[in-house]
Amino acid sequence: MSVLVDDYDEAIDFFVRAVGFELVEDAPAATNDGRPKRWVVVRPPQATTGILLARADGAHQRAGVGEQFAGRVGLFLDTADAEEFDRTYRRMREAGVEFLTAPRTEPYGRVAVWRDLAGNRWDLRGPA
Repeated sequence: MSVLVDDYDEAIDFFVRAVGFELVEDAPAATNDGRPKRWVVVRPPQATTGILLARADGAHQRAGVGEQFAGRVGLFLDTADAEEFDRTYRRMREAGVEFLTAPRTEPYGRVAVWRDLAGNRWDLRGPA
């Protein structure tokens, strides 16, 4: 999974400091035509699946930053239990993450919608 971002370092700072992800990899790379880029992967602690933070390259990709899911929630950060949900919600808010909804209980569990630095909407989810 890739998330388009404007700047690698700002995205790393946001996802590691504010969201609490781990920086898994940050290595030099090259585009298909040889221009420099970076291979940057972050993931939630103890997760096995990461997210590639891909700097937008060109006008077409820049237009997609923050709009990868057309304004819908397209990404989900799950927590193991109610205590972890509450801790994660508080920590993220204190770190400046913008929550679009307060936590609420739905048939599938607790949820609060937040926005990443690019503008993509995520659900913070936990069991009911």
